Amino acid sequence: MRVAHDSLTDAQRRAVEHVDGAMLVLAGPGSGKTRVITRRIAHLVSLGIPAWQILALTFTNKAAGEMRARVDALVPPGVPGRRGLVVSTFHTFAATLLRHHAEAAGLRPGFVIHDTADQRDAMKRAIADAGVPGRWTPAGALSEVSRLKNALLGPEDAAAQGDFRARAVSRLYEGYQRELAASNAVDFDDLLMVLAKLLKRDETIRRSLVERFRYLLIDEYQDTNHAQFVIARRIAEHGNIMAVGDPDQSIYGWRGADLRNILEFEEAFPGAVVVPLGENFRSTRHIVAAADGLIRHNKRRRHKELTTSLGDGARPAILRCFDEHHEAEQVVRRLREVERTGVPWRGMAVLYRINALSRVVEDALRRESIPYQVVRGTAFFERREVKDALAYLRLVSNPADAAALRRIVNVPSRGLGETSVEKLSTAAREHGVPVAELLHDPSRAGLTARAARSAAELGGLFRRWRELAAKAEASALPDLVAAVLDESGLRAMIAAQTEADAEGEDRSANLLELENASTDFVQERFADGDVLDASDRARAEADAEADAGAAARGDQAPPPARTALDALRAWLESVALVADADAIDPERGAVTLMTLHAAKGLEFPLVAIVGLEEGTLPHARAIENPDEAEEERRLCFVGMTRAERTLILAHTATRLVHGVRQSCIESRFLREIPVEHAERIDLAGDAIGSFPGDEAFDRGAGDFGAARGGRRGGGDGERVFRVDRSEDWHGGTAARSGAGGGSPGADRGGASRGGVRGAPSLAGLSVGTLVRHPIFGMGVVKELIPRAGSPSVRVVFDNAGMKTLVIAYAKLQIVAKR
Repeated sequence: MRVAHDSLTDAQRRAVEHVDGAMLVLAGPGSGKTRVITRRIAHLVSLGIPAWQILALTFTNKAAGEMRARVDALVPPGVPGRRGLVVSTFHTFAATLLRHHAEAAGLRPGFVIHDTADQRDAMKRAIADAGVPGRWTPAGALSEVSRLKNALLGPEDAAAQGDFRARAVSRLYEGYQRELAASNAVDFDDLLMVLAKLLKRDETIRRSLVERFRYLLIDEYQDTNHAQFVIARRIAEHGNIMAVGDPDQSIYGWRGADLRNILEFEEAFPGAVVVPLGENFRSTRHIVAAADGLIRHNKRRRHKELTTSLGDGARPAILRCFDEHHEAEQVVRRLREVERTGVPWRGMAVLYRINALSRVVEDALRRESIPYQVVRGTAFFERREVKDALAYLRLVSNPADAAALRRIVNVPSRGLGETSVEKLSTAAREHGVPVAELLHDPSRAGLTARAARSAAELGGLFRRWRELAAKAEASALPDLVAAVLDESGLRAMIAAQTEADAEGEDRSANLLELENASTDFVQERFADGDVLDASDRARAEADAEADAGAAARGDQAPPPARTALDALRAWLESVALVADADAIDPERGAVTLMTLHAAKGLEFPLVAIVGLEEGTLPHARAIENPDEAEEERRLCFVGMTRAERTLILAHTATRLVHGVRQSCIESRFLREIPVEHAERIDLAGDAIGSFPGDEAFDRGAGDFGAARGGRRGGGDGERVFRVDRSEDWHGGTAARSGAGGGSPGADRGGASRGGVRGAPSLAGLSVGTLVRHPIFGMGVVKELIPRAGSPSVRVVFDNAGMKTLVIAYAKLQIVAKR
C-alpha cells in the first residue's frame, strides 16, 4: 500500500513520514493537524507496522470517530495489518483497561461510571454526612476533588496541606469516595487517576501495554492533565510518541490541563523532534496576522510563524459600541449584511466569555427574526437558576401558580418537599384559594410542625413582596426583582458555589443579567410615560382623551397609576412569549451562539466576539494573575481563529452591571492587535452623554439608568437610542436626521439646545463625600473622573468595595459633604 503525500506541505510531510522516536507537532489553528495524524497512521501501516500496535488518543468521541473514518478511507479493506487500530478517548481507553484489570486496580468487577448527575447526588450525601463547616455545594466540592484527582492526589494529600479549608476538602473527598464505593462506582476523574496509579505500581501490566502499543499518538496534547501525562509517559517508554497540540490554544487550565506538558515535552522525551505547522488553511491573512499579533504578547508559549495563502481578505472590524444593546444590534446588522451575500445563518457564530452575555444578543436576533441556536448551553430564559428566579416572580404575580411553587418550594433547601407541596395543592383546591395563600396558614394543609414553620416563613416573604409590588411604581420593577433574589436566598445559594466552581460564577452572572433584563424592560416600556402593551396603549389613549375632556371641564382626572405589580405581570408575559419566536427555516440553518470555550475546534465563515472589555475578557479574576491572564489571551486567540473570512470584535463604552450602568475599558487584547490588521469603527463617539433628538436622556439620574426607549418628535413609535445607527456614523461626526436636528455632539460641553441637555455635571460631588447607592449601600467618594460627556466617580462602598460609576446613571444620594 502506498499513501500519497503530494498534497502535503513540507512541514506536514516531515511529521507524517517520521517513524521512530518522539515528535512534538506544534499545530497552529487551521493547520490540518487531524490530516497529519491520520496520514501518519496510514503511513505507518504502509510500512508494514500492524495497526493493532498503534494507539491514538484524543479528547472527544466526535474527534475519535472522525479520525477513525479518515484512516478507514486512507487504508482500504484488504490491506495487510489493517485490523486492530485503537482510536479512543483517554477516558474510554482507561475504562476498557480497568475492566480488564479491575482487581489489580483495586476495583470490583462490573463497576459503573457515574455521570454528572450521579456524582452530584453522591457528593450531596457526602456533604450531609461529613458535617464540615461552611456552605459547600455539590458542584463546588466536586470541583475541588476533581482538581486533586487530576493531580493524582488523595484525601490524605489534601489533609496534609494543613489549612482549615484543605481539611474540609479532605473529609468531603473521603466521604465522596465512600459513596462511590458503596455503589461500586467510579467517576470520570477516577478512570484516569486509577489507571495512572496502576501503571506506576504494576510493572507487568505496564510492560504489556508498552509491548502492545509500539506507537502512541496524542491529539490536543496541550489539554492533557497530570494524570494523562503519566499514562502517556508510562506507555511510551519506547519513545515512539507523537504529541500534536498548540500551547497557544491551551484554555482548560481551570479544568486541570497542565501547560507544562507541552512546553517541557523535550524534557520528558529527550531527543524529541519538533515540527511546527504554521500555515493556516482556514482564515485569510488579516485575520491570521491579527491573531498572531495578539498571541505574541504571551510569554509561556512555543513560537511558530503563522501564515496563510488564502489572500488578504477583510481586516477584522473592532466595533466600539455605546452599550450592550447597541453592540448586539450592530453585530446582528452585520450578520444580516453578510447573509445577503450568500453566507447561510449556519455559517455564522457569536461568541462570548460568559453565558450571561448571550441574553441581549438573543433579544436582538429575535427582533430581526433571525434563527439561532445556543450550543453547549441553554437559551438564557431556560437556564435553571433563571427559571428558579422567574418561578419566584410568577408566584408574586400569581399566587395560584402551583407549578411555580413546586419548582422553588425547596430552592434553597427549607425542609419543604414534594409531599408538602401536594398537601398544599390539595388543600388549596378544597378551600378554593390560591395555593400560595395557604403558606400564610399552613395548618389548613395538615403539614408537620417543622414544615408549617418553613411554609409560614416563605408565605411571609411572598406577602411582603406582593405588598411592595402593589404599592411601588412600575419603575421599581428591578428593585423588586433584586429583593426577591436576595430575600429568597437564591442569590446567596448561587454565590456560595462561586468560590470553588466556575459554573457557579457563571450562574451568579445570569441572576445579575436577569436584573438587567428587568431594567431594560422598564426603560423600554415606560420611557417617556410609555405604556405596557398594545391593549394598554389603546386604553391609555382613551384615558388621555377623557382626561383632556375633563381638563376642559375643569375636572381633576389623574392618569391611571402603573405599579411594579403591573410591570411584573407584563414582563413575565414578554418572557413567556420568547418561546414563540418565528419558525426556523431548516434550509437557512441558524446562527450559533456559544462560549469561547465551546467554540474550540470549530470554524465559521463569520465570527463575532462580544464583550471584549476588561473584567469580561480578560475575566476579572484573571487580571492580577499573569498565568491566568495569558490563558485569557489564548482564549481570545482561539475565538479569533475560528473565523474564516469575517471577524467582528465588539466592545462597549458602558454596560449594565447589577442594574447600574458602568463605564467600560476596552480589553487589552484589542490594543494588542496590530493596527495595520484591524479596522477600528467607533460607533459610540467620545461621549456617553445625550445626542440631539434624545429627549429620554433628559430625565437624568432619578430614573433607572438613562432610558433607552422613547419616541421621535414625529411620534412614529420607533425606538430611539443615544447612538446613531446610520451607515455613515463614525465617532459622532456624521449628520443625523430626524427630530431634534443639529449634528451629534454639537452641544457637548455647552448649553443644551432644543430641549436637549449637554454633558452631565459632577452633580455636586467631591472627594470625601458620603453617598448612598440603592444597591451598593453607603460609600465614600475617592476620585472624580471628569470625562467629556460622561463624568464618572470612584466610590469605596462599605459592603461592595471599589466601584467606578457613570454619574448620570448611578442614582447616588449625597448623605454628607466632607
